[in-house]
Amino acid sequence: MPIKESELILNPDGSVYHLNLKPENIANDIIFVGDQDRVEKITKHFDTVTFTTQKREFKTQTGIYKGKPLSVISTGIGPDNIDIVLNELDALANIDLQTRKPKPNLTSLNIVRVGTSGSLQKDIPVDSFVLSSHGLDINGMLHFYQVKSISNPEIENAFINHTQWSVDKSRPIIINNSEVLENKFFSNQTFKGITATAGGFYGPQGRVLRLPLQDANLNSKIDSFNFDGHRISNLEMETSVIYGLSKLLGHKALSLNAIIANRATGEFSKDPKQVVESLINYTLNKFIS
Repeated sequence: MPIKESELILNPDGSVYHLNLKPENIANDIIFVGDQDRVEKITKHFDTVTFTTQKREFKTQTGIYKGKPLSVISTGIGPDNIDIVLNELDALANIDLQTRKPKPNLTSLNIVRVGTSGSLQKDIPVDSFVLSSHGLDINGMLHFYQVKSISNPEIENAFINHTQWSVDKSRPIIINNSEVLENKFFSNQTFKGITATAGGFYGPQGRVLRLPLQDANLNSKIDSFNFDGHRISNLEMETSVIYGLSKLLGHKALSLNAIIANRATGEFSKDPKQVVESLINYTLNKFIS
């Protein structure tokens, strides 16, 4: 049966609804950034940019970097935006938009997030890079899908017990990265750890302005969690959903973060723009190595 028009929405020109993209507009190797202004900070390094579009916060540029086709897409902030971006990218790769049916031969995309984050551990300093070994989903978005095949119950149960996780919140899910991409992008320049993905910036990340928190001690519990050497290295708003949806859809995903703050020591980078630029160069060169 074809997918209904209400489920897979296309624009009048045949592009997917939010991203404003057609299948020929994307490469198989894709870099995700949150900020739309960061797209051109990456593509300025390209030999050529062959395609550009933007709709709302979703900006895409596709081009060639040292002979390799690459796309750069801004996702905006948060798990809900990742749900839009990954489902629509998968539709571009694996659904025939004319017949509205999945293709018989599926394509696996390579997706690398280049983001910024704050470290939760004293020994992961500002101006360093963190490669996310796992995404810790504490926002609940993935529970709308069938996630048992991609979860890690042993680590999840240890985290739930350690934090005394409230039964009123969605059960945490821990998802592995792509081992293939980790082997390609990991080096002695990167730290490695679990990246926790919150559903918001303030309360979900332990910030208090006027509203009290359900668990005022949750951040310290997260910081102190350790399971067989696996620690939670940083906290942000996208990685776990990138990992989860990529696993479910058959894509490879990796998250790299420039550490611009250390919440354990209270330090902030003296030159955050340079840290991000260094991570961009690192990522691009790893793509072609």
